[in-house]
Amino acid sequence: MTRPDLVERHPGPPDWVRPALELGPLAVFFLGNWKAGIFWATGLFVAATLISLAISWALLRKVPVMPLFTAVFVTVFGGLTLWLQDETFIKMKPTITNIAFAAMLLIALYFRKALLKYAFGTVFRMTDEGWRICTLRWAGFFVFLAALNEVVWRNFSTDFWVSFKVFGIFPLTLAFATFQLTLVKRYGLDAENEAGAGAGKA
Repeated sequence: MTRPDLVERHPGPPDWVRPALELGPLAVFFLGNWKAGIFWATGLFVAATLISLAISWALLRKVPVMPLFTAVFVTVFGGLTLWLQDETFIKMKPTITNIAFAAMLLIALYFRKALLKYAFGTVFRMTDEGWRICTLRWAGFFVFLAALNEVVWRNFSTDFWVSFKVFGIFPLTLAFATFQLTLVKRYGLDAENEAGAGAGKA
């Protein structure tokens, strides 16, 4: 009988795999628009998004909820763009996706469910108040992204909008996420436990 401690364990995929799977379709979208225009870019974007999901499942044996949700919107609005030959649909996709994210967070919070806690609770440990504030912040940020997308696609060229989508949204999201680390530090359970222990000693 094989001892459990002697069974070979295969390491998971490298840390860069998940960001690559998320950013890969955007890179394909940008290059496709640069070389062949928005309609070819949209078709390639849909294909790359679905391939990314398949690779994610093959490597991780799971598909994260937000990329799956986004893929549904990419497929639907990308399909409408190609079918009707109207680029408005793919340009409105980020607006509708971000509004949908904000609505889901706020509706769940109304029923005292912090969806972010279920998604990231194994990574960050915060009090319920911390998760509530974090949820409100992210909901507001998604609304901001939706409004910003509307301003850009309605007032600038298609090429500018594509560049904004690829090189603008991700840095903004990364900067906002980094800013939330102060919230994690303030409402972290470890910090709360340390404060309680200090009060007990006093």
